[in-house]
Amino acid sequence: MAGAGAAAMAAGFAGHGPVRRRRAWFARRAAARPLADRIPPRTGTALVFCFMALVGITGYHLGGHDVAFREAYGEPRDVLARAAGFGVSRIDISGLKELRREEALKATGVTGRSSLLFLDVNEVRAALERLPMVKEASVRKLYPDALAISITERQPAALWQKNGELFVIAADGAPLGPVTDMRFARLPFVVGEGANLRAAEYAALLERAGPLRGRIRAGSLEAGASWTLTMDNGVRVRLPAGEGAAAALERLVRLEREHRLLEKDILMVDLRMPDRVVARQTVEAAAAREEMLRNRARQTKGAVTL
Repeated sequence: MAGAGAAAMAAGFAGHGPVRRRRAWFARRAAARPLADRIPPRTGTALVFCFMALVGITGYHLGGHDVAFREAYGEPRDVLARAAGFGVSRIDISGLKELRREEALKATGVTGRSSLLFLDVNEVRAALERLPMVKEASVRKLYPDALAISITERQPAALWQKNGELFVIAADGAPLGPVTDMRFARLPFVVGEGANLRAAEYAALLERAGPLRGRIRAGSLEAGASWTLTMDNGVRVRLPAGEGAAAALERLVRLEREHRLLEKDILMVDLRMPDRVVARQTVEAAAAREEMLRNRARQTKGAVTL
């Protein structure tokens, strides 16, 4: 057995001998080959082109040309997507009432440089919902080149003036944005600190004004308690606070119908006391009344002397 094992080991070493010799021969041959023969063909040309491309990209970036490219054409990926037919060529917007299409489009940030493929609809939706007038928005991609937007608006209830600034407000008093044009001129107009939170109360008063509603131009909240109405001829009408305001307004309607109170030469009508009406005359009317009383007094004195 010992002799058989020794014979097997000798045969194994003898079999590995040729393999080691072949490896050594290939190693000597590879070392003998010139370096140029061992480099793949056209490697130098490829390296030159890579170097030139690297230099060009670096110079393009350092020169600010990449910024100018993005400003002119958009992101490179958007340029490629538009070239493949995935540009945004149509935007359909539904649900617009008070908000204008141009305002909604500006908020989305979608331009001719955008592509539908890389457009983030969540970002567009969030941008639309940041508009004070927008309550909710949904945005869908319609491949290959259309965008569908649906908007639910907040309902404007009144105009509110505070510290010289004019805002559109919702029924709950939340400001919906500054007034920049005349599209909201039809809305009730309230003035003063806290008047926005009581716009619904003021709107209910207007409903009780009947034929005088069209003549009421504004309602000012005085000391956070009572309303003072400004009429179309500049006369101011002071109403009591609380539930008595509606009754006082009905009384004003009756006085105007029976006595044409608001057509007289007055500046202010005070209806805060339920049993009387206080009116303040204009300076001219007060002077004329004073002169009339003096003349009447002189006439009375002369008649007594005679």
